[in-house]
Amino acid sequence: MGNRYLIPPLPAPHSSLYMNYKIAVIPGDGIGREVTVQAVEVLKAVGEKFGHSFEMTEVDAGGCAIDKYGEALPQATLEVCKQSDSVLLGAVGGPKWDTLPGNQRPEQALLGLRKGLGLFANLRPAVLHRALKDASPLKPEIIGDGLDIMVVRELTGGIYFGARETKGNEAYDTMRYSEEEVERIARTAFEIAGKRNKKLLSVDKANILDTSRLWRSVVDKLAREYPEVEVDHMYVDNAAMQLVRNPKQFDVIVTGNMFGDILSDEASMITGSIGMLPSASLGTGKIGMYEPVHGSAPDIAGQDKANPLATIVSAAMMLRYSFGLAAEADAVEEAVGKVLDKGCRTGDIMSEGMKLVGTKEMGALVIQAL
Repeated sequence: MGNRYLIPPLPAPHSSLYMNYKIAVIPGDGIGREVTVQAVEVLKAVGEKFGHSFEMTEVDAGGCAIDKYGEALPQATLEVCKQSDSVLLGAVGGPKWDTLPGNQRPEQALLGLRKGLGLFANLRPAVLHRALKDASPLKPEIIGDGLDIMVVRELTGGIYFGARETKGNEAYDTMRYSEEEVERIARTAFEIAGKRNKKLLSVDKANILDTSRLWRSVVDKLAREYPEVEVDHMYVDNAAMQLVRNPKQFDVIVTGNMFGDILSDEASMITGSIGMLPSASLGTGKIGMYEPVHGSAPDIAGQDKANPLATIVSAAMMLRYSFGLAAEADAVEEAVGKVLDKGCRTGDIMSEGMKLVGTKEMGALVIQAL
């Protein structure tokens, strides 16, 4: 097995130099616009503090693009993204478009962007800040001093991209994986595990599925190249149970597209709120797409209630993974921590004795902490 599918190492830090970065901003639907605005303002503040320029171009995708152009991902949007250094996305979808056929729904924009930009690895860190321990639904003795789990999800294969059809009163979806697809996502996970606690769990359903048996064999073969990393396997149903029973046993989890979608959402909720968690979608080049894990939450859209921190931390991941600006990324993450330590909370992470703030105020507080 070669290493041609490895996500490239982070570019060397160049914080002391003036740099210009082109970012495609896709606010999307629902609260997407509100949270991306705050992340954009934070990026501007980072630029002022560290001497960079972020050139941002707003484009449409999702339900709003369906309303304007009749399709979830206009070609013009994809072209702007391809010509940018990175993509910042808010959220897409909502009940308004739920009656559309599956291949015309807003979520097709996400699938199209991942395919079009060659983004095969989705990194979803599930971190429970010490200040938010009370927000976790798990008992204090289970979460201890906090949680730090990285879910590495394969993004462009599996059942979401397999052949499907609805015919009369029957329907089918096809889960398909090649050795090549499994190798590149597994190698990414091994590299990440090697930089963390050298512990990797591969999640599958190898007792039932042929795709999972292929997945497990490729992971085991690749493990020979990473003798320093401890590798274990777990069936997906057991992994779902263990995440709520004993989440501290996990460090890096690698799994397929559908299993990763489900498990990363579960991991996000045990950390207190899905509104806190960022994600990065990466490929073999420097371009990445960064977005919060949460959805468009149309029920609170336009009310200044949405938590912008997941999008702000997604922007920090952009600084780190696509631009190589480690100090800048650290500064944003530390600023978020300071705001939480001061007791400021949006409604989704609110607890007794804390100060309730809105979307705009939370963004302003992070900028102030910078």
